[in-house]
Amino acid sequence: MREGGTSERDAYEAQIAEELHAYHVGEAIRQAREAKNLTQAELGEKMGVQRSQVCRLESGKSIPLNSMMRAFKALGVKCALDMKGIGRVALW
Repeated sequence: MREGGTSERDAYEAQIAEELHAYHVGEAIRQAREAKNLTQAELGEKMGVQRSQVCRLESGKSIPLNSMMRAFKALGVKCALDMKGIGRVALW
């Protein structure tokens, strides 16, 4: 066993970090939607997707880059992406 852990452990930690990042992005979408007093269905209509897609975005289970950008655009939220490493989203 190497000092930093096993490759399986490293892969597990990377997966957890990715899931945590997706959760935070989904939570940012939910908070922005609620701040605009929109339902999931109303945001979906603005994005051109079904309410279920908005639900998946907010839960962090499905966050394709194009859907994330459409959500923020529909909400009028400016964002910037840092694609180094795991990728980060800055909102303002």
